[in-house]
Order: sequence, then structure tokens, then C-alpha cells
Amino acid sequence: MAAYLLARVQTEDPALLKAYMTAAPPIVAKYASRFLARGGQTVTLEGPTEFRRLVIIEFPSLEQAQAYFFSPEYQAVKKLRHGVAVAEFVVVEGI
Repeated sequence: MAAYLLARVQTEDPALLKAYMTAAPPIVAKYASRFLARGGQTVTLEGPTEFRRLVIIEFPSLEQAQAYFFSPEYQAVKKLRHGVAVAEFVVVEGI
């Protein structure tokens, strides 16, 4: 069953995230997944206005999403956003 990783990333300077944004996609592809949304325009329909960068990645399964996130490759790339951005990551199983 598919699973979806949802990320909300806040940064003061998006240019500082360039290294992270360049390094992450090959790892996403390695785990048989794909970006469904990666930044782009957002419109808040209800609740507080969302200013953070939103990312949605589709994985073949919840286990595959966790394998990606905890992989040595991603953990190394994740360090590129430390001190540059604050992020929240949640993975949810599809229906």
C-alpha cells in the first residue's frame, strides 16, 4: 500500500537550502518513490496561513518511506539543512 511523506520546511533563506534540495532527489528515486509536490504555490483554505515550503513524496509502502528517511544516504544529506531550516516530516499510509 502506498505511503506519503509530508514535509513542512521553514527557512529564512531558501538559497541556503540549494545543496540539500539538489542532493535529496537522487535518494528519493533510489527508494522507488517520487515527488508529488515540492514547494510551489500554496493557498490556505482553512486554519492559520501556511508559509512553510510543503513537500509530498509518494512511496510504495510505509516501510519504504521509513527505509528512505533512516537510510545512511539520507541521514548524511539531512545534515545539509541543519542550521539552515526547521522541518517537520510525517509519513501516512494511503488508502
